[in-house]
Amino acid sequence: MKKLLRRILVTTRDENFMHVIENIEVLVSKVLSIFMVIVILVGIADLGVFIFKELFTVPYGTFNRTLYKVFGLFLNILIALEILENITAYLRKHVFQVELVIVTSLIAVARKIIILDLEKVAGLDIIGLGIAILALSISYLIIRLSNSKDAS
Repeated sequence: MKKLLRRILVTTRDENFMHVIENIEVLVSKVLSIFMVIVILVGIADLGVFIFKELFTVPYGTFNRTLYKVFGLFLNILIALEILENITAYLRKHVFQVELVIVTSLIAVARKIIILDLEKVAGLDIIGLGIAILALSISYLIIRLSNSKDAS
């Protein structure tokens, strides 16, 4: 009887500890969500100022040269939105969604390729980015296929 009571007390303490840890995880996720919203809003403001400056202060016809910077800023905001989606998905389900993480990584690598200055980058770097895209794409395909089998 004494052993049973001890086991119940230990189990209860473990459950209480895990409950405290889960509450801390939720609190941290909420704080990160708020900070990510701030980052997104600042990113949008920065993008707006950059576009305004480029359209109205740069001589006509030179906007094409800075278009890649604009695309990079857009993709930065999309990456931040994906990270926010990762955080809020965790808050909803208390599980990290690997598919969202892979999609976010793909966007980040795509951003890197879009803003890449081919004159300043070595061939090995381009090969590395290609391998990263291939690995992420295969990972995404595997996750999608396993999720579709689970849903069936």
